[in-house]
Amino acid sequence: MRGNKTFYRWLNRIFWAALTVTVGYSWYYLDTAIPDRISIVQDQKEQFSFPLPINTTLSSESEEVVLGNKSNIPADQITVNGRQPFSMYAENQGSYQVGLKLFGLIKFKDIQVDVVDTRYAVPCGCPIGIYLKSDGIMVIGTGKLTAADGMEVEPAYGILKSGDYIEAFNGKPMNTKEDLMDAVNKTGGEAAVVSVRRGGEQVDVSVNPVKTEDGQYKLGAWVRDDTQGIGTVTYLDLNGNFGALGHGISDSDTGDLVETSKGELYTTQIMGIEKGSIGKPGLLSGVIYYGPGSLMGEINKNTNEGIFGNVNDAFLRQTGMEAMVKGNAEGSGLPEGAMEIACRQEVKPGPATIRSSVSGELRDYDIEIQKVDYNSGHKNKSMVIKVTDPDLIALTGGIVQGMSGSPIIQDGKLAGAVTHVFLQDSTRGYGILIENMLEAAGE
Repeated sequence: MRGNKTFYRWLNRIFWAALTVTVGYSWYYLDTAIPDRISIVQDQKEQFSFPLPINTTLSSESEEVVLGNKSNIPADQITVNGRQPFSMYAENQGSYQVGLKLFGLIKFKDIQVDVVDTRYAVPCGCPIGIYLKSDGIMVIGTGKLTAADGMEVEPAYGILKSGDYIEAFNGKPMNTKEDLMDAVNKTGGEAAVVSVRRGGEQVDVSVNPVKTEDGQYKLGAWVRDDTQGIGTVTYLDLNGNFGALGHGISDSDTGDLVETSKGELYTTQIMGIEKGSIGKPGLLSGVIYYGPGSLMGEINKNTNEGIFGNVNDAFLRQTGMEAMVKGNAEGSGLPEGAMEIACRQEVKPGPATIRSSVSGELRDYDIEIQKVDYNSGHKNKSMVIKVTDPDLIALTGGIVQGMSGSPIIQDGKLAGAVTHVFLQDSTRGYGILIENMLEAAGE
């Protein structure tokens, strides 16, 4: 008898545990499947279909956004069953809220509705050389020095920290590593005040430079004041502004996003392709040509969703995009290469293409969008993609470093950009939704 009670008690616990897990997973699934934010085009009725439970109620918190379906419920509140389609319409641009209640009773989430004008951009896919000047001199780490007396010392240990940005030394602004080295050497070993930016705050620290075996005074800190590399330009907007990479430029040692004061785009030439293999990503190798004659544009933002700035006429001429950007398509008043921007909810799992000139010729390659996460905490990993084009697989093995920023096109619209490659499968990787890039750019 006692054994039966114990059995039923455990069975009851298992039941409630399973129910809790099921409810929790269902809640999580719905939260990720239903976007926190959507965009609709001004004066156009947009159709939607979400994986909603039975009798889910959507209500507009503003008279501006009109909801509708086949029911007779007023337009500011509708009930949707399962994947039944519904529509939204708004006349004026702006951001509004639509509330969602599960089963018409339980408040689940608010969806931000951005009403926007139809947006266009020219997909690029062109490789570019990138030079980024850090805003201050970045501290990578500290290390030991051999002093003039033969002793090993580490004068900056615990004083300067990885990720600090040195802005001034004894009150004098520092712009380059060379400026810092010269200022440190001139101290003669006396204590100095180093002004650093740490976590967005200004901090002054005191450090004693040490005379080393070569007779120079040093801090014992590894520093960097610039970053270079090769990436891909994703798009040009109709004002000559660009977005590239789809992810930020981070320091190779600290992993932190580089805080930049300025940057430039330069001519680059791809010299070779190293195919990816299991556990080792492939790589585009090339030469970046620096100098005034090779300047292609300026970088004014380095964000987690990409780098942004403006290109010059030299970029347009060299990439052959001058006619695409400046020439009007017949009767449209738009550049002939312009493509409509896809709203985030329009991007779906299914066939798509990426545009790249990795072969030396700009062309589109077939891919499959395998997954779209509209609410990803990492916006530059909001899509999972797989290269299916045999030509690209034969050429690169799939996605390689340097292809970050290659535009993703689906249903004739610019949908996003390639951002990362999977280490264990070079045909697969992540992508970013184009709306996430535009938001980071401030467009």
